[in-house]
Amino acid sequence: MKHMKTALFIALSITTVAFLFYWIAAVRKQSAAEGVKWMPGPLDALIGFVTNFFDTLGIGSFATTTAIFKLRGLVRDEKIPGTLNVGHTPPSVLEAFIFIAIVTVDPTTLFSMIAASSLGAWFGAGVVARWPRRAVQVGMGIALIGAAGLMLHSQLSPDPAGGTDVGVTGVKLGIAVAANFMLGALMTLGIGLFAPCMILVTMLGMNPKVAFPIMMGSCAFLMPTGSIRFIRERSYNLKSALGLAIGGIPGVLIAAYIVKELSLRTVKWLVIVVVVYTASMMLRSAMVERTRRPVEVMPSIGG
Repeated sequence: MKHMKTALFIALSITTVAFLFYWIAAVRKQSAAEGVKWMPGPLDALIGFVTNFFDTLGIGSFATTTAIFKLRGLVRDEKIPGTLNVGHTPPSVLEAFIFIAIVTVDPTTLFSMIAASSLGAWFGAGVVARWPRRAVQVGMGIALIGAAGLMLHSQLSPDPAGGTDVGVTGVKLGIAVAANFMLGALMTLGIGLFAPCMILVTMLGMNPKVAFPIMMGSCAFLMPTGSIRFIRERSYNLKSALGLAIGGIPGVLIAAYIVKELSLRTVKWLVIVVVVYTASMMLRSAMVERTRRPVEVMPSIGG
């Protein structure tokens, strides 16, 4: 079992190093052409710190970063998807390393669910992305609200139910793998993985903290590959992406310590807040979707 976790660390390290070498080479080439205009400022780093702090708590970073970019007019709309993926990749990888290391989770469950989400994202790029995004947003938004209601009822009951398992086997493992495969596929529609994964883990009777290494690991394997495409095509804002990466790393480290120290009951309250927030954002996006023409959707890997 320990060999599976070691293999994950090795594979993630190789993927990360390849991404960093590619990005550094691209930055050198771009800096030679653009001088120092790409250097991030304090605001860029602050955005990275705040958004990745909340990402580590399970809130997700893509929606919050997009809102700030739009509010401040920092990144052109067509370059926001690439900036999010490239800039948030280093903090996301760090999240995966930290949570896989500090959170006790059954290696078979961890490996299987990460592999399933990766396969799902690959599959979804060709199939699921053709589904009507608004219909999926509405369906998942309603489902998440219902799940949050069940969790709230459990938390408020005299003898609250709650799993403490660090993994699943048999039929439950099959359900976990199949569900995470679908969640990975839904990433291609811009549907975040974090909140649904938290619900999935909790409903299967596992400790909610187990969701963190699973969802962080899933994203850490997916984001570097997608980011290379954005870097190659220069379809991102280099200045803002570097700010997200530089500021995001300390944000992850601080938030990870907080999550590690939270009690199980507190984590469940955090999950409820995250799920309600995600559901409301999803339903809001569905409403916005009605008022605009369909556009090509770039993968949203984080939350």
